[in-house]
Amino acid sequence: MMNRRQSLAISLSTIAGLRARAQKGQSDPLAEFLEKYQPPGFSYIISKDGKITQQKAIGSANLEAGEKLTTDHRFRIASVSKPITACAIFKLLEKGQLKLSDTAVGPKGIIRHQQLEDITIHQLLTHTSGGWPNTKNDPMFQEIQLNHQELIEWTFKNILPTEAPGKKYAYSNFGYCLLGRIIELLSGQPYEQFVREQVLKPCGSEQMVILGGSREVTYYTNRQPDKYPMNVPRMDAHGGWIATPQEMLQFALSVDGFCFQPDILEKESLKKMTTGSTVNPSYACGWSVNKQGNYWHGGSLPGLTSLLVRTQSGYCWAACINTRQKGIALALDRLMWDLATRSSS
Repeated sequence: MMNRRQSLAISLSTIAGLRARAQKGQSDPLAEFLEKYQPPGFSYIISKDGKITQQKAIGSANLEAGEKLTTDHRFRIASVSKPITACAIFKLLEKGQLKLSDTAVGPKGIIRHQQLEDITIHQLLTHTSGGWPNTKNDPMFQEIQLNHQELIEWTFKNILPTEAPGKKYAYSNFGYCLLGRIIELLSGQPYEQFVREQVLKPCGSEQMVILGGSREVTYYTNRQPDKYPMNVPRMDAHGGWIATPQEMLQFALSVDGFCFQPDILEKESLKKMTTGSTVNPSYACGWSVNKQGNYWHGGSLPGLTSLLVRTQSGYCWAACINTRQKGIALALDRLMWDLATRSSS
């Protein structure tokens, strides 16, 4: 069994090997990233035109046990769960069970509350509900002993929206928690079951889970195991899924709008899902978007950084790291662009 010092030595030897394989006089962005951030483990996969071009797992799944990271190891994907939830909502839309303009929450909403202004499905998807932002008062990280229904009742009683719906963008984990409950109410199934059957199984990613499963990595903060003092199953619809990067990629390839493999949503649904709101044109329904036609989402939790990207040029990639630190998310984004474009040059 290897100790942490030995595991770190393996990481450093990996960096040395990457540098040695780089062409003389050229930088190696992967080696530089590993050297700067020294993540315990880093797993990623890249595809071009529907075909995998790179797949790699580097470092440790568990430093204490000396467990080497493989491409079969799973990570919490945090907010990369939001595109999956959005896709499930569009599945219900295609079944005729709701419209984006339907009232999600309010006196006559799917979730009824007399003191709230009407908030639509589209406003929850685009973080324009007017309340419950991802700040220190984020309801999803409070009262961790409460289940979904209890948390919703507690939040409606104690944290009312401060803005009128549809007027302001404020990233809201709680908004996606509400979407998860709406999926349950309209489908008559638990959120996880509906999503697995209607979204993940058609993508080939049905082994993804909310809780349990096998080969999940250990998460680290400052190279110490993170104890995760939060109610992770309650985070299901906004940040609870566990997956391998390949399972994440399979999802992205199934909603990429290209002809390389069948999409699980209709063309019109994909267009609506990836069109930014008038309040914030850079965020659509569960996806960040830009004028170049790219859409993506990142994820971040203690001990975890994740990323899923689809580009208009035919690339898709997914990446997970079992740590979180200042600057690593932006650096990961830059690294993945570099790795993808270098592989095609």
